[in-house]
Amino acid sequence: MTNEERIQQLAIAIYTVNRHAKTATNNRELYTLKNKAIQQLLRNGDAQKIGLHFIENPQLSKQSSTVLVACSDFLFHTLPTKEDFTSLPHLGNQDQQFRNPQIHMNLKAAKELLLSFIGEDSVVHQTPPKKRPAIKEHKTKRMSHTQPFRSSYLDGK
Repeated sequence: MTNEERIQQLAIAIYTVNRHAKTATNNRELYTLKNKAIQQLLRNGDAQKIGLHFIENPQLSKQSSTVLVACSDFLFHTLPTKEDFTSLPHLGNQDQQFRNPQIHMNLKAAKELLLSFIGEDSVVHQTPPKKRPAIKEHKTKRMSHTQPFRSSYLDGK
């Protein structure tokens, strides 16, 4: 496998992890894995920072920015550092017309590929979810030797 194919596979794996992280209930592990893989690609020179984008729906502040990173045919956003604000151009709002290529990879395969790339066994050690105690349903006792209730209103009598 050539270096370009390897980088393409890593970009697809990051895309897959990012896509699943957006809908996961506990997405911290996936986002941490994505960010560590992107940082490793940046250190190796296989990805480059392009500029800063405004975040569409900032939570705690009026305006926030993310770093736009290009890797192969894909674009990703990561959190900026202080140096990014001085060294990168600000591109304004995100271009809603651009979409990453729709390529599918199994999430488990993507995680394994990225974990082997960054050289870790796991990113975040999760505690297993707590099991809720089972809710007991109250059974109604059926009385024997009784007639069912008949309503004269419903019978029309």
